[in-house]
Amino acid sequence: MTHFPNSSEIDACLITDRQALRKRLAGLRRRRDAAQPFDQGVARLWEDIERSRGIAQRRAENVAGIEFPPELPISERRDDIAALIARHQVVVLCGETGSGKSTQLPKICLSLGRGVFGRIGHTQPRRIAARSLAARISEELGREPGTAVGYKIRFHDRIGPQTSVKLMTDGMLLAEIQGDRWLNEYDTLIIDEAHERSLNIDFVLGYLKQLLPRRPDLKLIVTSATIDPDRFSRHFDDAPMIEVSGRTWPVELRYRPFDDDSELDLPRQVATALDELPRAVLVFLSGEREIRETAEVLRRQHPPGVEILPLYARLSAAEQGRVFRAHATRRIVLATNVAETSLTVPGIRYVVDTGYARISRYNPRSRVQRLPIEPIARSSAEQRKGRCGRVSSGVCIRLYSEDDYARRPEFTEPEILRTNLAAVILQMESLGFGDVAAFPFIDPPDSRLISDGYRSLQELGAMDQRQQLTPLGRKLATLPLDPRIGRMLLAAAGGNCLREVLIIAAALSIQDPRERPHQAREAADQAHQVFQHPDSDLLSYVKLWEYLEDRRRHLSHNKFRRLCRDGFLSYRRSEEWRDIHTQLRELVHGMGYRDNQLEASYAEIHQALLTGLLSHVGMLGENREYYGARNSRFQIFPGSGLFKHPPKWLVAAERVETSRNYARQVAKVEPEWIEQA
Repeated sequence: MTHFPNSSEIDACLITDRQALRKRLAGLRRRRDAAQPFDQGVARLWEDIERSRGIAQRRAENVAGIEFPPELPISERRDDIAALIARHQVVVLCGETGSGKSTQLPKICLSLGRGVFGRIGHTQPRRIAARSLAARISEELGREPGTAVGYKIRFHDRIGPQTSVKLMTDGMLLAEIQGDRWLNEYDTLIIDEAHERSLNIDFVLGYLKQLLPRRPDLKLIVTSATIDPDRFSRHFDDAPMIEVSGRTWPVELRYRPFDDDSELDLPRQVATALDELPRAVLVFLSGEREIRETAEVLRRQHPPGVEILPLYARLSAAEQGRVFRAHATRRIVLATNVAETSLTVPGIRYVVDTGYARISRYNPRSRVQRLPIEPIARSSAEQRKGRCGRVSSGVCIRLYSEDDYARRPEFTEPEILRTNLAAVILQMESLGFGDVAAFPFIDPPDSRLISDGYRSLQELGAMDQRQQLTPLGRKLATLPLDPRIGRMLLAAAGGNCLREVLIIAAALSIQDPRERPHQAREAADQAHQVFQHPDSDLLSYVKLWEYLEDRRRHLSHNKFRRLCRDGFLSYRRSEEWRDIHTQLRELVHGMGYRDNQLEASYAEIHQALLTGLLSHVGMLGENREYYGARNSRFQIFPGSGLFKHPPKWLVAAERVETSRNYARQVAKVEPEWIEQA
C-alpha cells in the first residue's frame, strides 16, 4: 500500500504502538512534501500497522464466550460492577475473601472489551498468588496458561503477544514504570488487596494519581477487603465504591480475657481456650518463639493423634504444605498474621486470637528496624475472626476483653509510616518524581523518616549535600536491591572481590537457605557447622554456596533435592539465591564490571561490605555488649557463629530489636578498615 494511513486506522492498533506509528506517519508526510522518496517507508509503516492490528484482533478472539460461576457472590453484582467501570475511570471494589473478586474482575473487564488494545494488568502482593490466579482464570476461560492469561513475576515471564490479562506483583508493575512512564502496555489496571498498604502498593497508587489525568483511556480498579475503602475513594477524588459480600456463615464471638493475676501463661491460656473447641482450630500468635512454646505445651497435653502444625513465613515449603493437605484427625494450626489474609487454611471452623502480632517499625534515631510485639488493630482482629466462617458456622475466641478491642486503633499503620525510606527516595529521584514530601502518597510519611532516608543516601555516597543524585547513586538506582547492599557490590567491583560479594549480596536478599526445624534443632546445627567461618557469618554464605554449586554439578536433580532435605537446607531458597545471583551478576557485568579471577582476601571482602554497613559497626564493651553508632547498644544474636567468641570490633548485616537489640550476620573487622570506609 502506498497511500497514507489515516488516524482511525492507527487507532485500531495497540496503545503501546500508536505514538511511534503517528510519529513515523508525520515524518513520511514531511518527506513527501519535501519531494523526497517515501514509498518504501509507507509500505513498512503499513506492515507494522497490520501486525499491531492483528495482535489486537487475536486478543479479541481469544476471550469469546466468558462465563461467570453463579455460586460466587460477585456474579450477582456483575452488571452493577460492569456499569460502574464503563462510566468511571476509577472504581473502588470492596469485598471479603471468598467473594470471587480476584478471579472474576478481569473477566468482567474482558466482557466490556478491555484487554484488546492494551492489556488488563492485575497486581497481587505475593508471587504465589499471581501465579495461581493466572492458572485459575486460564482454566475458567478454557485457555492454556500463558495465552489469553499470563503472569510475570521475578525470574518468570509467561506472557505472549496475544495475552490480554497479565498477573504480576505490585513490585513488578513499579519496575515497569522505569521503561514505560505512561504505562501504555495497559488499558486497565486492577490493584488487588490494596488494603495491605505495602510500600509498593502506596507507591503505585501515588503514581497513578498523577498519571490518570494524562491517560483518560486508562481504567483503574482498586480492590480491598472491608478495610478503610473510603480512604482509597478519597485519594482518587471520591471515586465510586461498590461492596460485594463474601460467602460467610455466622461466627459466634467469645471473649476470654487474659487475667494478669492468673498463673496461666500464654501457651496455657491458649490450651484452656482449645478445651472449648472440638475440631480444626487456627490459633493466631505473635511470632515464631510463641508458636514453638505453645506447641510444646499442647503436645504434652494432647494425644499423639492430634496434629499440631506451625505456620509462619520462614518455614520450608514442605512444612507449610502440610497445613494445606487433607487430614482425618483433629488439627491445631499455630500461625502468625501470615494467615490473616494472604493464605486460606482449609477446613477451619474455629479460631483462637491472642490479639498480638510482631509489627516491623524503623527507628530513625537509632537506625534500627524494631520488631515489637503489639496489640493488633480492630481490622486485623476482624480478618482473623473471618477465617472461621468460610465452610460452616464457627466460633472465634479472643484472649482479650471487649473493652480492650474497642480501645484498639481501627487500622494497622501503613508500611510507609514505619519503614526506612532510603530505597523509596532513591527510586523516586532516579525516576524524576521530584520531592518525596510533595508526592501524592495516600498517607504522607513523617518528615523525620524522609530526613533519615536522605541522610542514609548521603552516607552511602548516593546523594550530595544538595540532595542531588551522584553518579554512584544513579548506578545504585539500577540495582533492584536495598541501597546498602548495592553499595557493597559497587565497592566490591572496584576492590577485587566482586565474585564473593555477589554471593553474599544475593544471600542477604532472601530468607536464609539453612533450615532449623524446632524438633531437629541440634541435628540442623550440626549439619550447618561445616559451613561456619570462625570470624564471619557472611563468609559462611560463600562456603555454603561453593558446596551447593559443587554438589549441583555432580548430582542428578532428585539427588540434589534429597541432599538439601537431609542437610537441613531449603531447595526452593537455594534456587531463589541462584536466580538472584544470576540476575545481579548480569546487571553488574552490564555496567562493565567483571568477577575477580583470584580468590579475594578477608580484608578485601570486608572492606567492601563496610561501605554499605557503616551504621552497623560496634565495639565490644562490658558483659558481651557492643557500643554502636548514635549511643546504641546491642548483642550478637545467639545463632551466630561468633556468639561464643565475640571479636573486639564487628560489623553486622542487620540489626533487629525483638526482646533485645541483636546484631545478625556479623563479622570481625579491624578499626582502620572502618576509618577508611
